[in-house]
Amino acid sequence: MVVFALLVINKAGGLIYNREFHSGLSKLSGNDYLILAGTFHGVHAISRSLCPSALRPSATNVSQPRQGATGIEVLESENFRMQCYQTVTGTKFLLFTEPQQPNVDVILKRIYELYADFVMKNPFHTVEMPIRSEKFDRGLEGYIRVNR
Repeated sequence: MVVFALLVINKAGGLIYNREFHSGLSKLSGNDYLILAGTFHGVHAISRSLCPSALRPSATNVSQPRQGATGIEVLESENFRMQCYQTVTGTKFLLFTEPQQPNVDVILKRIYELYADFVMKNPFHTVEMPIRSEKFDRGLEGYIRVNR
């Protein structure tokens, strides 16, 4: 199975990390990745408030998303699958894989563990800023290579 790319988006919708692992998808420019991150962030935020009226907490408070609403989690096409894992702090991890890739949620949680270990525990990293960590890059490359 193939993992194509990983994007990490901060809680404001800015792209703070992107990495391609396989050249199976069309090549995107750096600007295309920025646009993709911002667009996904907006659509994800809007989709959190979409739910049937019967599931809303009250008829007077319909503009508020229901408790536990998470937004878009998976987007599938014939050529790829995009899965989103959102942390409690609002950071989003977007993983692009083949549509048949099993256990994508497990892969995303392991990537989040690598992020927590090598990025968030780094005293020189500023939260919400671009990720520049060789340890994170190496850990990610090793993990993705093992799961190919």
